[in-house]
Amino acid sequence: MNPSVSRRGMLAAAGIGAVATAATVLPGTSSAHAAPPIGRGPTVLPGADVAHADDWQVFNGRRIGIITNPTGVVRDGLRSIVDAMHESGRVDIGAVFGPEHGFRGTAQAGESEGTYVDERTGVTVYDAYGADSAKFEQFFNDSGVDTIVFDIQDVGVRFYTYIWTMYEAMIAAARTGKDFIVLDRPNPVGGTPHGTMMTDGYTSGVGKDKILQAHGMTVGEVARFFNGELLEEAGGATLDEVQVVQIERWKPEQLFAETELPFVMPSPNMPTADTALLYYGTGMFEATNMSEGRGTTRPFELIGAPYADHRWAATLNEREIPGVEFREAYFNPTFSKHQGEICAGVQVHITDPREVSSINVATHMMTAARDLYDDFGWRALDGDNPGRWIGLLTGSSRFQSLLEGGASAESMIRSWMADERTFERQRRPYLIYRRAR
Repeated sequence: MNPSVSRRGMLAAAGIGAVATAATVLPGTSSAHAAPPIGRGPTVLPGADVAHADDWQVFNGRRIGIITNPTGVVRDGLRSIVDAMHESGRVDIGAVFGPEHGFRGTAQAGESEGTYVDERTGVTVYDAYGADSAKFEQFFNDSGVDTIVFDIQDVGVRFYTYIWTMYEAMIAAARTGKDFIVLDRPNPVGGTPHGTMMTDGYTSGVGKDKILQAHGMTVGEVARFFNGELLEEAGGATLDEVQVVQIERWKPEQLFAETELPFVMPSPNMPTADTALLYYGTGMFEATNMSEGRGTTRPFELIGAPYADHRWAATLNEREIPGVEFREAYFNPTFSKHQGEICAGVQVHITDPREVSSINVATHMMTAARDLYDDFGWRALDGDNPGRWIGLLTGSSRFQSLLEGGASAESMIRSWMADERTFERQRRPYLIYRRAR
């Protein structure tokens, strides 16, 4: 790539290079405002497509600011929802708010695209990564929007930052009297909660409030939970209503592969639906001195370190962990931890996606690594005490204490079952889609 090409130039080129597709014309509509009929395409229809098929009427009379990224697509040409709304001429788009990785998705982990004018639509894109509620209030005032819209394909994990961008935007919307609409999308790992609860003293940008590690909710349900349980204490006000444009034909027990929807990468290191299914557990390896596979083509599936060896895969396979099998693997990360070093370790292969509990898988992996390798340990967080990062990811000191104390994987897993039962009851009033009993 020519090093003189700017980021904005690349975004503009991406817009110019997009293939135009003919819209399906509905009876009584013009081709300029056409939307695809509900009866065709995938069995599951996300909220964005429901709104599109209704000719964006949900936004009539509103000036919207939308939080979205490359996953915010309509199935008609797999176009960005912002591009589709702009081309329709029927939606007053006052602003786009770009989360981590940016609106167009060009930024790596922990980065954003900055604030700029999108060359394809002329809409100002505000850098919302890391923005707190006060910053969002400023964005709302500067852009003159009256309705905030959220449309991002989340992966159902507390330490994935998109829901916390939504959380801060909701606080700001409640304080400033803005309406809030979620265009809902499936949770790719299903509707069952897994893992540990966030506790006081461990909140951060990867977990700002009390919610389970894998919450088992759609973002629409998460927004309702935030509003009903957390917003008043966090921001002093709640929204009168969280409007959710619901997913059609989706059941929470469905995994992403069963939706017949294309998997658009939610971030550069989340390439497949299998990655998402493993991430809420193997993402915890970010807190260790092992590579979590960043800098490879299979992040969060390839895990290893220069000090590991073939014994790790053999030990894990002997445990017969439900839903997965481990292949002895060797890799050389092109960036992030152990960049340029040969790492030995495992690739986690999913053999039965319905049996996988990723946090259970990762707990077995860490207890085995602890017992096999004296060099296995925590990664310091910006000079902070080693182990602090695993506390931020898991929400308390419990995981660290149990692992360091020599606990078995089975006893560690039992220790958060009470969290799962409590959260299951707490979230129940905010669920939209019926769970199988």
